[in-house]
Amino acid sequence: MKFFVDTADIKDIKELNDLGLLDGVTTNPSLILKSGGKIADVTKQICDIVKGPVSAEVVATEYKDMMAEAKILAKIADNICIKVPLTLDGLRACRTIRTEMNRLVNVTLCFSANQALLAAKAGASFISPFVGRVDDTGANGMELIEEIRHIYDNYDFDTEILVASVRTVNHVKQAALIGADVVTAPAATLKALVKHPLTDKGLEQFLADWAKTGQKIG
Repeated sequence: MKFFVDTADIKDIKELNDLGLLDGVTTNPSLILKSGGKIADVTKQICDIVKGPVSAEVVATEYKDMMAEAKILAKIADNICIKVPLTLDGLRACRTIRTEMNRLVNVTLCFSANQALLAAKAGASFISPFVGRVDDTGANGMELIEEIRHIYDNYDFDTEILVASVRTVNHVKQAALIGADVVTAPAATLKALVKHPLTDKGLEQFLADWAKTGQKIG
């Protein structure tokens, strides 16, 4: 499974990248706002740090304007992945960006298997189902991932399932068990994957026992 971090915070991105745990980055207008910087500047900094796809989102809602913004975003760096909403205009833009611009496309705001099917038909590189927001409605977000995985496997679609709106480490585990291709999560969630109380307890005991030996390595 690939790990993307869902942030525009340069410090967090650099830390995860230096750990060797990062395969890409997803951003959106809300994350750019939180960063306090201009989208072109912030996104360029991210692309300079990370070799993998960096999703940069269009904000237009009509096809023509989406394409104009996509061309601007694509100039930022070679590893920019254009992010478009799951609307009819967004799907049309997805098809054009893939066939005419030959750029990766992340189709976002997916909440149903039918939507995911349309995105795959449009040639999306990634589909982003929002599991946390589905959970908020009382439904089960991970059931949506299972449905999409089943449909994509039925037809050998190349579109990668990018699990988004991840709230917990359990979301990550469930996505991996289902066979999702990518998970994008806040930096804190990705770093929390390493945590387990028995690991901390075991390390504490090992260090205490080592101190009793009076030895040093090297």
